Amino acid sequence: MQESLIFHGFRALAEGLDHPECVAWGPDGYVYAGGEAGQIYRVGWGGDVELVGSTGGFVLGLCLDADANVYACDTLNAAIMRVSPAGEVSRYFGGEAGRPLVGPNYAVFDDAGNLFFSESGEYHKDNGRLWVVRPDGQGEVLRDDVRQFPNGAALDAAQENLYVVLSTLPGVVRVPLAGGPVETVAVLEHRVPDGVAFDADGGLYVSCYTPDELLRVGPDGEVDVVASDWERNMLAAPTNLAFCGPDLGTLVVANLGRWHLTAAESSVRGQPCSYPRLARAHSEGGQL
Repeated sequence: MQESLIFHGFRALAEGLDHPECVAWGPDGYVYAGGEAGQIYRVGWGGDVELVGSTGGFVLGLCLDADANVYACDTLNAAIMRVSPAGEVSRYFGGEAGRPLVGPNYAVFDDAGNLFFSESGEYHKDNGRLWVVRPDGQGEVLRDDVRQFPNGAALDAAQENLYVVLSTLPGVVRVPLAGGPVETVAVLEHRVPDGVAFDADGGLYVSCYTPDELLRVGPDGEVDVVASDWERNMLAAPTNLAFCGPDLGTLVVANLGRWHLTAAESSVRGQPCSYPRLARAHSEGGQL
């Protein structure tokens, strides 16, 4: 493992997970992750793992609301699935009538309860899109010109721009929510970028499915490799990442290539997530 001036002491936070693609910090003080058979895991800060429930599909990115309901991008169910703290599963959003979602991948809430998510499309087919689901459950295409396998997404601190990984660009773009042209923030040649997370200083951290690296894109666009693991012990196809812990001072990374979550103490704090309280528990078709 390459030493980093930012992260200290990479370790396995939790083991025995089913090839976790995603990770998120919940408002209830738990780490959440998903598995390739639809599992939703709740992980204590001491590393204990609890299976909350299962969507029966393949969970990619996830986020949570103020009541610790999980909103999971499920590529097999072709929908955003909602999993309650008690494990009740419902379909939150499934795209347009007659046109199922193709690869819903990564979701993020804003303070108002708007859920932004990437629909990746087919790899190297350039048919991805960005969506927004309003608090009342009504969804619409946000952009159809962000096509190169849109993947990880993060809102900036002002919630004015959505930063999106384009895995086959490969790189990161900035999407102004008020409209206007998409801007390329960084091109990441010879890599497959996947997940993203902001720190409190405006640095954007990118996990790379390959090679096994974590990058930091500074506010000025400068790209630094902050961690690398060619042996694939701690970082093994790192896909999503999130700042976790009571002070958001620990970076937790999901490793699709293995069975654990990796954690490292950080010298910078993460940008807080939004956990909206939705006015009503909308779902498409009720519980599953």
